[in-house]
Amino acid sequence: EIMPGFRGHFVHSEHTTHVFWDVSEGATVPDHSHPHEQIVNMLEGTIELVVDGTSHVLSAGDVLVIDGGVVHGGTARTACRILDVFSPVREEYR
Repeated sequence: EIMPGFRGHFVHSEHTTHVFWDVSEGATVPDHSHPHEQIVNMLEGTIELVVDGTSHVLSAGDVLVIDGGVVHGGTARTACRILDVFSPVREEYR
Protein backbone atom coordinates (compact mmCIF):
# COMPACT_ATOMS: atom_id res chain seq x y z
CA GLU A 1 0.00 0.00 0.00
CA ILE A 2 1.32 3.41 -0.98
CA MET A 3 -1.19 4.95 1.44
CA PRO A 4 -4.06 3.38 3.40
CA GLY A 5 -6.53 1.77 1.01
CA PHE A 6 -4.40 2.27 -2.14
CA ARG A 7 -2.59 -0.78 -3.51
CA GLY A 8 -0.70 -0.17 -6.74
CA HIS A 9 1.07 -2.12 -9.47
CA PHE A 10 3.61 0.06 -11.30
CA VAL A 11 4.77 -0.15 -14.91
CA HIS A 12 7.45 2.24 -16.16
CA SER A 13 8.38 3.12 -19.72
CA GLU A 14 10.99 5.60 -20.88
CA HIS A 15 8.57 8.56 -20.60
CA THR A 16 5.60 7.46 -18.49
CA THR A 17 4.57 5.65 -15.33
CA HIS A 18 1.36 3.60 -15.37
CA VAL A 19 -0.20 2.68 -12.04
CA PHE A 20 -2.97 0.11 -11.74
CA TRP A 21 -4.69 0.91 -8.44
CA ASP A 22 -7.02 -1.20 -6.33
CA VAL A 23 -8.70 1.30 -4.00
CA SER A 24 -10.81 0.46 -0.96
CA GLU A 25 -14.19 2.11 -0.42
CA GLY A 26 -13.72 5.24 1.70
CA ALA A 27 -9.97 5.48 1.05
CA THR A 28 -8.78 9.08 0.81
CA VAL A 29 -5.83 10.64 -0.97
CA PRO A 30 -5.03 13.97 0.70
CA ASP A 31 -4.71 17.17 -1.30
CA HIS A 32 -1.33 17.27 -2.99
CA SER A 33 0.37 18.32 -6.20
CA HIS A 34 3.29 17.10 -8.29
CA PRO A 35 4.98 18.33 -11.46
CA HIS A 36 3.70 15.35 -13.48
CA GLU A 37 0.69 15.40 -15.78
CA GLN A 38 -1.75 12.72 -14.56
CA ILE A 39 -4.43 10.99 -16.62
CA VAL A 40 -7.00 9.19 -14.46
CA ASN A 41 -8.76 6.29 -16.23
CA MET A 42 -11.63 4.81 -14.21
CA LEU A 43 -11.94 1.06 -14.77
CA GLU A 44 -14.44 0.17 -12.01
CA GLY A 45 -16.20 1.95 -9.15
CA THR A 46 -16.75 5.61 -8.28
CA ILE A 47 -14.38 8.20 -6.84
CA GLU A 48 -14.79 11.90 -6.10
CA LEU A 49 -11.72 13.94 -6.96
CA VAL A 50 -11.38 17.62 -6.15
CA VAL A 51 -9.05 19.29 -8.65
CA ASP A 52 -8.10 22.92 -8.11
CA GLY A 53 -11.25 23.35 -6.00
CA THR A 54 -13.64 21.72 -8.49
CA SER A 55 -15.32 18.40 -7.65
CA HIS A 56 -15.38 15.61 -10.26
CA VAL A 57 -17.29 12.37 -9.64
CA LEU A 58 -15.75 9.69 -11.85
CA SER A 59 -17.19 6.26 -12.65
CA ALA A 60 -16.17 3.38 -14.91
CA GLY A 61 -15.23 4.65 -18.37
CA ASP A 62 -14.52 8.23 -17.26
CA VAL A 63 -11.17 9.92 -17.91
CA LEU A 64 -9.80 13.05 -16.24
CA VAL A 65 -6.59 14.91 -17.11
CA ILE A 66 -4.86 16.70 -14.23
CA ASP A 67 -2.15 19.16 -15.26
CA GLY A 68 1.16 19.12 -13.44
CA GLY A 69 1.35 21.41 -10.42
CA VAL A 70 -2.42 21.44 -9.79
CA VAL A 71 -3.65 20.61 -6.27
CA HIS A 72 -5.91 17.55 -6.17
CA GLY A 73 -7.18 14.87 -3.80
CA GLY A 74 -10.27 12.79 -3.20
CA THR A 75 -12.22 9.91 -1.68
CA ALA A 76 -13.37 6.60 -3.13
CA ARG A 77 -17.17 6.37 -2.90
CA THR A 78 -16.96 2.65 -3.70
CA ALA A 79 -14.16 0.15 -4.18
CA CYS A 80 -12.34 1.19 -7.37
CA ARG A 81 -9.93 0.02 -10.00
CA ILE A 82 -8.09 2.92 -11.61
CA LEU A 83 -5.33 3.25 -14.18
CA ASP A 84 -3.28 6.42 -13.67
CA VAL A 85 -0.78 7.50 -16.31
CA PHE A 86 1.90 9.99 -15.29
CA SER A 87 4.28 11.93 -17.51
CA PRO A 88 7.16 12.27 -17.07
CA VAL A 89 8.12 9.10 -15.18
CA ARG A 90 7.45 9.09 -11.41
CA GLU A 91 11.00 8.22 -10.35
CA GLU A 92 9.92 7.96 -6.69
CA TYR A 93 7.69 5.00 -7.66
CA ARG A 94 10.54 2.96 -9.21
